[in-house]
Parts: sequence; structure tokens; C-alpha cells
Amino acid sequence: YSLGTRGAGLSVNVTGTGEPEHVPALGVTDGVLSMLGITPLLGRSFTRADDAPDSADTVILSYGYWSRKFGGDRSVIGSTMEVDGKPRAIIGVLPQGFRFLDMNNLALVLPMKFNRQKAVLGELRYGAMARLKSGVTLQQASADIERMLSIESRSFPVPPGASLKIYEDLRLKPNLKSLKQEVVGDVDKVLWVLMGGISLVLVIACANLANLLLVRAEGRQQELSIRAALGASRGRIAAQLFSESLILAVLGGLLGLGLAYGALQVLVALAPKGLPRLHEIGIDGSAVLFTLAVALVANLLFGSVPAFKYAGAGHGSGLRGGGRGMSESRERQRTRGILVIVQVALALVLLVSSGLMIRTFRALTRVNPGFVAPAEIQTFGVVMRDAQVPEPERVARLQEEILHKLEGIPGVTSVGISTNVPMDGSGRNSPVFVKDRDYASDKFPPLRRFEFVAPGFFQTLGIPLIAGRDFNWGELHNKLQVALVSEKFAREYWREPANALGKQIRVSPNGDWREVVGVVGDVHQDGMEKEAPTSFYWPVLIARFGGNVEVEAQRNVTFVIRSPRAGTEGLMKEIQQAVWSVAPNLPLAEVRTLNENYTKSLARTSFTLVMLALAGGMALFLGMVGLYGVLAYSVSQRSREIGIRLALGAQQRDVLRMVLGQGLKLTFLGVGIGLTAAFGVTRLMANLLFGVNATDPLTFASIALLLTVVASLACWIPARRATKVDPLIALRHE
Repeated sequence: YSLGTRGAGLSVNVTGTGEPEHVPALGVTDGVLSMLGITPLLGRSFTRADDAPDSADTVILSYGYWSRKFGGDRSVIGSTMEVDGKPRAIIGVLPQGFRFLDMNNLALVLPMKFNRQKAVLGELRYGAMARLKSGVTLQQASADIERMLSIESRSFPVPPGASLKIYEDLRLKPNLKSLKQEVVGDVDKVLWVLMGGISLVLVIACANLANLLLVRAEGRQQELSIRAALGASRGRIAAQLFSESLILAVLGGLLGLGLAYGALQVLVALAPKGLPRLHEIGIDGSAVLFTLAVALVANLLFGSVPAFKYAGAGHGSGLRGGGRGMSESRERQRTRGILVIVQVALALVLLVSSGLMIRTFRALTRVNPGFVAPAEIQTFGVVMRDAQVPEPERVARLQEEILHKLEGIPGVTSVGISTNVPMDGSGRNSPVFVKDRDYASDKFPPLRRFEFVAPGFFQTLGIPLIAGRDFNWGELHNKLQVALVSEKFAREYWREPANALGKQIRVSPNGDWREVVGVVGDVHQDGMEKEAPTSFYWPVLIARFGGNVEVEAQRNVTFVIRSPRAGTEGLMKEIQQAVWSVAPNLPLAEVRTLNENYTKSLARTSFTLVMLALAGGMALFLGMVGLYGVLAYSVSQRSREIGIRLALGAQQRDVLRMVLGQGLKLTFLGVGIGLTAAFGVTRLMANLLFGVNATDPLTFASIALLLTVVASLACWIPARRATKVDPLIALRHE
């Protein structure tokens, strides 16, 4: 197999070629590109020599970065560029279209230079990639790796303060996934739900069309009877009716493609950020063929209904009555009624699904994220590599100086620093030891989320200080042993936040104890649908952390700025000037507002909600049009019967009740079937819901009532028209 980082959070500073910039990069071992079947467009790929720890530094450019930065210059191979303060030789250019997992705008690929001689047990920062042998399944490969883990774990030394038994007790298991599963993730579940919703709309539209074709064929009953009497075979008549519906299906499919093209542009423009590869969606040849195939299948299923219904109908009735003024047969009425029931039932399923998503979205937006007004928080990252700023103390001084420069920008109310911001897709976990608690020498305490922060971070995000105080720059530069914990952490260990003050914690059995000086509010770090993690916080400059390094500074940090100007180009220009006034060669990275992270965490829910709501609205409209059409046609066909009833003394309210009863009977049957179907279907989307049960009775009852009310309105118009029938005119026409 070949090892390679996942790319998340790996980024580098590029300097010496114009304006400094911070770009996404990928670290790989020498076998990854060849294993993926990638051959460079120019130059060569990495070799084992490039990947050796003490070898010369090299780099491969992505096609996009090569085109943008070097203008597609083919002579770039062999030249050097400065990456993170070190010169690297450019040895290759990747082919156009290369994309690694979920990385956007990949610029550079670097050799990892993984030093296997210095590796210790528990370094879980890397992801392995492998191409399976022919005939080997993921399950078989997973079993092989699991057996290998127990053997290889004894080949590496354990880190200081740990023991082999600790890792054995963790019972680590391989988590093998296909490349497709890794890229798509759980988005496929959303897409299948949406595909199901759109399919239901298609079935409703087809049922509606089948009803219209039935009515049209019934109006031509005399013509078809004459043709049959003159010798036309049943197959010939069926073929004619089927071909007519086929033409409609093809024309409808082509029209649908045109509408889809326009709707797709709107969808991509309005879709929330965070949906993977949405901008790559387009209408290509396969989409056209799929659409036409669906149109043909739909025609085969529903266009054949009138063909089979009337091709073999008896000829005598058509010749005698000509279809004029006769009350429709119960059989034909039953067929049209069944199609209406199907439409109502499917519409209810879609409306219930969209109703559940609406309640999910409302529940998510009512959750307190732990911070306030994210639209007013501007974030950006800076990275100070060892080659650029060797001394860790100097790193912290520069970060503080930049922070104070940013505080002087007009409109900025506060500034903070952290290694992570909420919902940015990153985060680290570590065991945490609490003083005066007994821990077995061969056991790890639970893993907890941790971050490194500087003074002002919690104030800027609006995260409340529950007890104690924040860090200050004096204790940070003096490397005092202090810590902050979240309210959830404090309550878990000491019941009350105030009780946490003065307590001591550390992250390793032989590390320094650090005093808890403050308790801050809980923050939903991983999205609104997930619980706020139990967290603790260290200063961005820390001494003897974990017992490995004397002084450690956080070189990759994110600045957070609260300002009503957040997200504006003017503010970012002033931020850039402020940063460069302190560190002229320092580019900005990951420029965004905190609101982008927040909306991204809701992206899947909001997108599913919008799509299901559109599908539900279309289904409701089509279903009500179908119900109205059936009743209107029924009234026109029963005008003689209605006229006789009125002539014999029936009141208008009796006629109104009769027609409404016919429509509501179909509605109630459709609602009953739809509720039963929805009870099963919504269970399939349970993993998309939050704060509401898949069989929530309030949603089911509300949608059933809504559909009944709308159906009653659809029935009212033809029912009202029926009361206006003139008995004399109706009888004279007969």
C-alpha cells in the first residue's frame, strides 16, 4: 500500500513569486500517484529517493496552479519555488482534471518524507490508500489488515508515558472504504431521498396524463367504434393510441430538458455552500439519454392505459350513443378514480417528507450554537513555519502584534486567535488526566476535544465566560501552566462550573499539571446536529506540553475578528495591510466569515428541504389538478342526471353535497393510503432528521388536514358548477 495525508488542513505558504499566497497542498508517499494511475503531464512523478527524509526538496504542480501562476510555461520543470520558506525543485505538472478526494483548488503535491525510523506507536495522522488485488473484497482486505495490526504494533516504540497495553486495550480496527464512498460520504443518502421524491412527482404527472388520455379516448369512442366496425384490428387501434401518447412523451421529455437546463442554473446559484461538487453538475449526453429513457418508460406504463382500455371496447355502444350525454360507466369512472387516489397518496407522502424536513430545519436553527452573530465574525488563517520564524516565542510575539494591529482597524470591536474555529471541519482530541483521580497505569482516560487559544477569542465569538477568567498575554509569554475548560467538562468532573477553578489537568501521565483558571460556554464544534463536545483549552504558547518539547508555539492559527464589516472587500484589504505591516511575507489563508461555517453545517438539511418542498408543491398542484379534472369531466358527463335530479325537486345543496362527496371520497382514500405509505417511507430518511421523529404524529396529521382542505377547494369549483346546471337545457340536449 501507499500512504498519503487526507489533505484536510494541509496548506503551505508560497513566496518569492510575486504576492505571497497560502495554497492547498497534498502530501503523499512516492507510490500514491502511480497507484492512482496518474501520469504527470510534464516532468516526472516522485521516486523513493524524493521521499527519503534527507533528500532534496521537490514539488509537483497541479494543472490549475501551473496555468494560473506560471502561465502554462512548459520550461518550468527544473526551476525552483519557495514553499514554506524552503526552495523546492519543480519536477512535474499533473494532468488537467486531477482531483484528490474532497480537496478544492489543489495547488501543490509534496513528498511526505515519512521517517519510518522515528515513527512511534499511535501516530494516527495519516491515511493509507491501496489498490485491491483482483478478486479481493474490502471485507477480506480489512480482515488482513486487522491481523497485521496486532503484529506491526509490536514493531514500533511507544511514546513517552504510554505502554503497549494501552494501545492494545483501545482495540483499534481498520476502517476501509472505497474511494467512491470516501468522496461521496453520506451525500448519497440525500440524493436517493431526492431521487425518490422526484420519481413520485413523475408518477403523479404520469397518472394525471393517463387520466387526460382516458378522457380524450372516451371522447373519441364513436370514432374508434366506427374504425373497429370497418375492420380495424384491436392491435391497430391500440398502436395508434399508443403512438399518440409516445409523441407526447418525447415532446414532454425534450421540453423537460429545456426547463431542467434553466432550473439547474438557478439551483446551483441558490444552493447553500458546503454541498460537494455541486458546481460540476450539468446536462450531458448521459443525462439526455436518461431523460428520454424515462419518458419512454413512463409512456409504456401510463400511455398504454387508454390504448388497452379502448382498443378492445365494444363497438355497439359507441355507434349507438356516440358518447353524447351518457352517464359514464362505473368501470371507467373507477379507473379514473384509482389514478386520482394514487396522485393524492403520493402527494401526501412527499408533503409529509418535506414537512419533516421543515421541522428538522426549525429544530436546528433553534439550537444555541454557543456563539453569537456569526455573520459579523471574519476569520482568516496565518501560518508561520519553522524556516520562516524558528523561535516559538517569536511566533507568539508576532501573533500578538498582528492582533493589536487588527484591533486598530475601524469598525473592529474585538480580535482573537485559535487553532480552530467552530464548524470548520477540523478538531483534535486527547486524553485528559484530572489531578486527585486514580488512573490505572495501563489505561487512558476518555478522549476530549482541545484547542489552543489566545486572549480575546471567547469574547470575539460571544462565547460566555461561566466562571473564572480568560487567559492574558502576560501569563502566555511567561508560559504559566494554565488552562480553560468548557462548562460540560466542568460539570462532568466537578458538578458545578465554579468548582473547576483551581483544579489541575494534563494530557499525559508525565506532563506538567495545569491550573484551570476559567470555565467557558459549550460550543457546537461539529455542526448543529451534533452535541457540543466536552472541551478544554490551552494557551497558543505552552511549555513542556506532553513532555516532548520544551516550548511549543502554534504556528498554524486562525484569527477571528468581530466587525459589522465582516465579509467585505474593504475590510479584507485593511486586514492584509495590517498583517503585512508586521510580517511582510505572510499570506492569508481560508478567508471566510463564521456564518459560512454555520450555513455549511445546515447545507444538507436546507438543500433537502428546498428540493422536497419543491417536489411536494408540484405533487400537490398536479394532484389537485387531477382531482379537479376528474370531477369537472364527471359533472359534464352527468349533466342529464343532474338535470333530472333538479327537475324532480333536488336542491342545489344536494347536488353540491353529491359532487363534493365524490371528490372527498377519493381524497380520503388517497389520504389513508398515503399515510400508510408515508409511515414506512419516512423511516428511510430517519438519519436526515433532527429533533423530530420519522413518524411524528403532528406532522402526519397537519399534512393530512392540509391536503384535505386543498382537495376540498379543488372539488368546490366543479361542485359549484354542477349546481348551476339548467334542467331544461340538460334534458333538451338529450
